[in-house]
This record gives sequence, structure tokens and C-alpha cells, in this order.
Amino acid sequence: MMKLHTEQHIKNLMRLVAQQGASDLHLVVGRYPTLRVDGRLIPLSQDEILTPSDTQAMADIILDEERKKTFLAEGQVDLSYNFEDKARFRVNTFFQQGHVSIAMRLIQKEIKNLEQLNLPEVLYDFTKFTQGLVLVVGPVGHGKSTTLAALIQEINSKQEKHIVTIEDPIEYIYEQKLSIVNQREVYQDSKSFESALKAIFREDANVVLVGELRDLESISMAMTGAETGHLIFATLHTNDAAQTIDRIADVFPSHQQNQIRSQLASSLLGVISQRLIPKIDGGRIPAVEIMIKNHAIGNLIRENKAYQIDNVIETSSEQGMISMDKSLADLVNRGMISVDTANSFAKDVNGLQSLLQ
Repeated sequence: MMKLHTEQHIKNLMRLVAQQGASDLHLVVGRYPTLRVDGRLIPLSQDEILTPSDTQAMADIILDEERKKTFLAEGQVDLSYNFEDKARFRVNTFFQQGHVSIAMRLIQKEIKNLEQLNLPEVLYDFTKFTQGLVLVVGPVGHGKSTTLAALIQEINSKQEKHIVTIEDPIEYIYEQKLSIVNQREVYQDSKSFESALKAIFREDANVVLVGELRDLESISMAMTGAETGHLIFATLHTNDAAQTIDRIADVFPSHQQNQIRSQLASSLLGVISQRLIPKIDGGRIPAVEIMIKNHAIGNLIRENKAYQIDNVIETSSEQGMISMDKSLADLVNRGMISVDTANSFAKDVNGLQSLLQ
């Protein structure tokens, strides 16, 4: 009886996530179940405060036997959870102070295109290459996976390619269209990101989506793939293009860094950095920095002068590049976001002021 009650409770909470337009659901001992809506945490105070037995019982429902073993052995586990074929969640179950906590991110079923996401259509240009590396960067929860899904779906819909996704866990599910799409979940379909990336060389893959470049091995394999006839899309938790270049080089031992910069200068196609900004009338809208690798940027990467990349972005709008501050100013000038909000996300507040009408 207790299990049925818990199962019904968590199902009701999942339905509420979709009904309220929330992005996340947090289940933490000593708190009301809590939704994240437009970046804000909203406790469901009409519910009951969660006890240790509540969150433990919820985890027992969400986790299969294999995931339970991983959870107990490692203290946390990632998975995707399919809710009645109506919605999918990316779930992280973890221990804190000896209690079970659960964080659930709603994955929208519909894969939106760039226009629906309010993103510049110049990003589709990255899908027209046959090889190279495209990175989507930014903080957690700012729409990186959703942007990548739009780009992968564009290829799936318009080109005859073999697409392989390597994710932990799988997020968006792609229907087979013009492309063949194979989706591999790390730790279920492959031992690691590195081993799954190694396998692409034997799988006749044209396009590869890597959920996250986490370490030296995955970064190294992705760069090699980009140099050997594969179009690689991946995410990194960095703030902008310049920081991304430095972060990748810094992962490697110092004696390898010049070689890595040279590799990156030739294989990198571009870096998309994005933030989801609260709108004046509710909801959020993306602001993006777009760096498209040209001759000047290639030279800066080779010469370890990534700090000068911002200048090139600012002066290369005719090539489709856009700075974060220009993107924020455009949103203010269109009446979408407030000046105060823009200032809080700006790289250079004084520079932003000069771009406002």
C-alpha cells in the first residue's frame, strides 16, 4: 500500500512539472517538493514536507536494480526516466547527510528548431560541414542540450548521415528521418565516454554528439575524431569562447599544450556560448555569443592569445559572429529583457551601455 501511495505521489509531482512549465523537480528531506520555474525555486507548500522514508521510497520506484547497486556503491547515479510515455526526465539521485535526494530535469518531447528557440539561424551553418568540432558552452541549466538537439535534428531531417549520440543519460529521442541515428547511453551501452568515442572510428559515423567533454581522454578523442572526417558536437561547462580554448589546452600536460592549440586551431569550427535570461513578461530567452573560427581566430589559438578572441568576435558581425553583450543589448532594445537583468549577465557593463538605444 505504501509503495502504491508513493508511486502515485511521484507521478502527481511529475505531472505538475509539465503543467506548471517547470524545468526541474527537487525532492529533499526536510523540504516541500520544489519546482524550478523560469530559474526560480517554488516550494509546493500544499504538499507535505518530505521525510527520509519518503525520498528513499521515491528512489526505490525510480531506480532499477542495476542503478540501485551503482547508487549504493558510488553515492549518486544518473539516469533517464520515461514517465508513462508522456514525458522524460533526466534524473540524478544522490546521498546528502546520509539521506536520499533526487533532482529531476524535464526533457521536452518536442525537439524545437532554432527559430522556436529564439536562436540565430546562422547556427545552422555549423551543420553543413563534413568534419570539425563545434562546442556549445555555458552554465548548467542554460539550454545547451536543447540547442544541440536543434542542430542534430536539422541534420537528421535534411541530410543522409549516420549520427551517433553518446550521452549520460540519453536526453532527446530522435526519430529516424533521412539520417540513421544511433543513441548510446554511457554505462548502459558503453563503459565510458572514451570507449564510446573510440568506437566511432569503426562505426562509419559521420556526425557525433558527445553529451559532455569531461576529461583529457574524451577531449583528446573528440579532437582526433574532428580531424579524421567526423563532425563532432559537444558541450563544455565554460563561460565563453576564450575561456573554452584555454580550458581545453589546460587539461593537457604543459609539454603537450602547444600541439593541442595547433590541433584546436585546425579542427575547431566554432563555439556557441549561451545564457537563458529572465524576460520582462515571464519565461526565459537565450542570449548567445557566437564565435566562428576564421583565419584570425585560428592564429590567436595557435599563439596562445585566446584573451584577444573577444575583440575579433566584436568586429566580425558580417561573418555571423556576435558578442554576448551585443546579444543582451539586442534583447533590451527589443523590449524582451530589462537593462538591470542585462547588466547582471554582461561581460562589460560600460560596453553594454554604449550598445543600448
